[in-house]
Amino acid sequence: MAFKKLAIGNDHTAVEMRKEIQAYLEGQGYEVISVGTDSTERFNYPVSGYKVAKMVASGEVDGGILICGTGVGISLAANKVKGIRAVVCSEPYSARLSRQHNNTNIVAFGARVIGIETAKDIVDAWLGAEFEGGRHQVRIDMISEIEATQALAAAE
Repeated sequence: MAFKKLAIGNDHTAVEMRKEIQAYLEGQGYEVISVGTDSTERFNYPVSGYKVAKMVASGEVDGGILICGTGVGISLAANKVKGIRAVVCSEPYSARLSRQHNNTNIVAFGARVIGIETAKDIVDAWLGAEFEGGRHQVRIDMISEIEATQALAAAE
């Protein structure tokens, strides 16, 4: 699946990196919707993590990018949304393989962990990779089964 429209979210620690990544992507022709904060005042990352995840899960956008201090907290929030497979990456190799093997639909990284050039490399690797399917689809289906089982357990 080729990404054309992306949602990007961030917290207060990642305002500048989000702006740079957004401009970088728009310069390449991507449509980017920002749902993060533009303020360096304390902002709770689950808010933007959830917003991006809902947009991805609903099909409003093709994929998402999340940035907080480490990328961990914001991706945890996103992964609570059914159908989301968000991955935290600190280098491009994992980003590429997360798309090829895990069909991730959100990539996350930390503004306090990596620099802007590494962030751009991660985004490029992630956006440029395609899901390989095959044996990997079996594993994605297993993850979806776990997700469905949790939803059923919660309804009981």
